[in-house]
Amino acid sequence: MLPPYITPEVLKTFVTHALQEDVGEGDHSTLAAIEQNRQSKARLLVKGNGILAGMYLAEFIFKEFDPTLTIEKFFNDGDTVKRGDIAFIVSGSARSILTTERVVLNCMQRMSGIATKTAQYTQALAGTPAKILDTRKTTPGFRIFEKWGVYIGGGNNHRMGLYDLIMLKDNHCDMAGGIQQAIHRTKEYLRATNKKLKIEVETRNLNEVKEALLAGGVDIIMLDNMDITTMKEAVQLINKQCQTEASGGITEHNIREIARCGVDFISVGALTHSYQSLDLSLKAF
Repeated sequence: MLPPYITPEVLKTFVTHALQEDVGEGDHSTLAAIEQNRQSKARLLVKGNGILAGMYLAEFIFKEFDPTLTIEKFFNDGDTVKRGDIAFIVSGSARSILTTERVVLNCMQRMSGIATKTAQYTQALAGTPAKILDTRKTTPGFRIFEKWGVYIGGGNNHRMGLYDLIMLKDNHCDMAGGIQQAIHRTKEYLRATNKKLKIEVETRNLNEVKEALLAGGVDIIMLDNMDITTMKEAVQLINKQCQTEASGGITEHNIREIARCGVDFISVGALTHSYQSLDLSLKAF
């Protein structure tokens, strides 16, 4: 099942821009070397171990560029793959395969790397109620697909941008004159604009947690870069008056201990900024 933000319109817009960026006025290497009616096949070779992502997108790219191309798939998005596997075979116009090759590989390698890293973090949380979230630490122009990689890897998508959740970060609060002032102004803004947005506020210590609770009307309190002892105290202090999110300094080694503090969510920017792309290669045969 596709996430709700992946629509034909979104895919078509992205593919159009991606191909225009790469192809420009024409793929002259292919036009020069390959005769027009040449038919060929190529297989996607997996050269590393991980979670495969971008299969749906790859097929969309091929078909958007040349509807006559055919794709025989041996794996689906979210499947575990290993070095030596063949993910799919694409058949048809040799020119079309060569021209779309790099766009397909760029998307799949990155999405698969993100899905693989997300799956590792998700597995570390097995047996705990905490859910892993991504962040806005994404590549401009490629955010939706990086978040799609998180989704395929078993993670949860946080806000898509600045428009679908109010998150009062430390700079917002400091520039507003404090946490309570920022929250009060936010509630006034929502009333004035008649917008139905959730409010999340970042806190750095127990005093700020108390301020957020005192202001009221907050849906999520972020516990940012808190040590384990402080985080446990914060969760007890909040006492389910709102949801909680741990953030900052999260690694595969400490995420389970953080989950045991009782937080609802754990956000990890590394999912989309510190992953290693999965090695894939498209080879003619």
